[in-house]
Amino acid sequence: MSLYDEQCVKEFALLESHLEQYFVEMAVDCPYHLPREAVFYQALFAPIPDRTMELFLASGYRRNGNCLYTMHCPDCRACVPIRLHPAAMELNRNQRRVLKKNKDLEIEFASLEGSEENITLCEKFLSSRYPHKSNDARSYYEGFFLNRIVSGMEIRFRLQGRLVGNGIVDVGENWMNAVYFYFDPDESARSLGTFNILTLINTCLQLDISYLYLGYYIEEVAAMNYKARFSPHYLFLDGKWQRRGRD
Repeated sequence: MSLYDEQCVKEFALLESHLEQYFVEMAVDCPYHLPREAVFYQALFAPIPDRTMELFLASGYRRNGNCLYTMHCPDCRACVPIRLHPAAMELNRNQRRVLKKNKDLEIEFASLEGSEENITLCEKFLSSRYPHKSNDARSYYEGFFLNRIVSGMEIRFRLQGRLVGNGIVDVGENWMNAVYFYFDPDESARSLGTFNILTLINTCLQLDISYLYLGYYIEEVAAMNYKARFSPHYLFLDGKWQRRGRD
């Protein structure tokens, strides 16, 4: 364990002792459609300091709206938090190919906004990728993306002015948290999910951010397991970040 992670563990233990009384468990059907019950361990928050959010992320927590949560599923450990260290990344041939394939895209940094343009693309993405669920793009913005906890932004990708992808991220002094990414299903050949992560890595390098959190890696779910193709990466297993990939 690195000195950074050791310090985070110590600070989070103290923080957790004061906040655990506010957390509750909520059982639901697995949101990733695995045949098991999912249990969210979560609490609602008002604005929190940058370091507090950093400690939660370093301890495997995620954000959904104004909630911070981790998984307490009784019979499953499939959801594994994954983290990248941008300065250490080594791109493979396919990732370099994705960069070349998308060099015609315009990259736009903007504040979070539930605009009609964003809602329309998000709806198209959700209805294509998750047709079995009653998803609503406007609810995603109001209940998931937008928050009063930490600072966030959108990284939009445009093809000749047309919005084809949008990454929702939280940003701190030394961390970035990838919240969600949606894109035009008609542009699937561009591998925009991979291009989004490559853009986040480059943005972190420009901002001198050391840690990029990608959410959950789930080996059984194709939409989540591609994250492990970035190397090296770190998985939060048994309470600590463990390196995987190239040395």
